[in-house]
Amino acid sequence: MDESGGRDMPEYRIDELARQAGSTVRNIRAYQDRGLLPPPRLEGRVGLYDDAHLARLRLIGQLLGRGYTFAVIKELLTAWETGKDVGEVLGLEKVLTDPWSDEIPGTVGYDELVAIFGAGLDEAETARLRDRTVEIGLIEPDGAQYRVPSPRLLHVGAELVAAGVPLDSVLDIAEQIRADCDVIADRFVGLVREHVFDRLEERPVPDGEVAAVVRRMRPLVKMVVDPFIARAMETRVQAALGEHLETVRDQLGQTPG
Repeated sequence: MDESGGRDMPEYRIDELARQAGSTVRNIRAYQDRGLLPPPRLEGRVGLYDDAHLARLRLIGQLLGRGYTFAVIKELLTAWETGKDVGEVLGLEKVLTDPWSDEIPGTVGYDELVAIFGAGLDEAETARLRDRTVEIGLIEPDGAQYRVPSPRLLHVGAELVAAGVPLDSVLDIAEQIRADCDVIADRFVGLVREHVFDRLEERPVPDGEVAAVVRRMRPLVKMVVDPFIARAMETRVQAALGEHLETVRDQLGQTPG
């Protein structure tokens, strides 16, 4: 037995707990305020923490390091305390936070951007187009370079510019397509919410079942959009090419022999 009233488990003041966990007193108090860490045992006006608090504090640090939010951490801890399957909660959180694309983000330097998109433009115009590209979300400032969330989209833009389309027009269509995709996503999610999620709310459903529904949606979105956009492009390109050929024939027919 030790000096803490016959208790076998060692106890720590808040500053000692912070040092043992590699945290700070401020963080500990913030975790308590958020309900992530149980209150200490009070001995007079002194709060005493034990190894259970230390283990919980280290777990919180590990989960934060993996990118989990405070809300998710609280749900995980509550699930564990009530005997719920933590794996199911983790599985649902992973499905909800995983990217919906397998594309790997890239980086690009400012000089490279200028060489691809800003050749022949003055400094002010180049800066304006760069800021607009950032605003749309095609690139993100990252120190001396720029993070590219979708290298595929940047490649498409570069190809259009190389084909003679002004960069402002490329950015215009990028904004319009992004808005169109928001509408498509809203419609698809609304469909699933109405006919799947709302029914799940009528009965207790394991998180694993909800995760399975979300996971099933991923390939369906692409499977729905790809055929429609392919057929629409085929129809419109053929129509546009036909109009162009008719215009050329008309012009040739009006040329004096």
